[in-house]
Amino acid sequence: MTSHDPDDAAPRRPRRDPHPGFPVDPDVTPADVPTVPERALRLVRRRRDILLVIALGGALGAAARYGLARVLPHSPGDFPWSTLLTNVVGCLAIGALMVVVVEHLPSSRLVRPFFGTGLLGGFTTFSTYAVDTRALLAAGRPVVAAAYLLGTLVLGLLAVVVGLRTAERVLR
Repeated sequence: MTSHDPDDAAPRRPRRDPHPGFPVDPDVTPADVPTVPERALRLVRRRRDILLVIALGGALGAAARYGLARVLPHSPGDFPWSTLLTNVVGCLAIGALMVVVVEHLPSSRLVRPFFGTGLLGGFTTFSTYAVDTRALLAAGRPVVAAAYLLGTLVLGLLAVVVGLRTAERVLR
């Protein structure tokens, strides 16, 4: 016997697009935010396949990031080219991926979690970005640290937009 969860049968209401012109993940609704631990456990049980593909993608993404860091190593006071490249390439890829997933594969429920959350989430790295910035500051290079901090942010945002627009043109 299985118990019936009334949340499973609840229809999803379409959400208003808060960012016109950019894809919005249709899978996340206010109903996905658990209010009690029991709902959280039910959500995990219902979506264990999604958690599995996220974990697999995350492991692959982290391994790719590690490989790139080994190919382009840097000392703590040097400019962290591998981290910058990792984050900018990841931003470019996530921009393109969201166009593909939202506009061309909306019914594929495991593509975005595997590639977006897992692979690219494991590949990109905010923590190393923060540690590298701190290391540049500790090495007495505040101007380089500021350029790295702001440059990564600006280049990452531009890369997302370039990824979005490029994917839209290619897939049109």
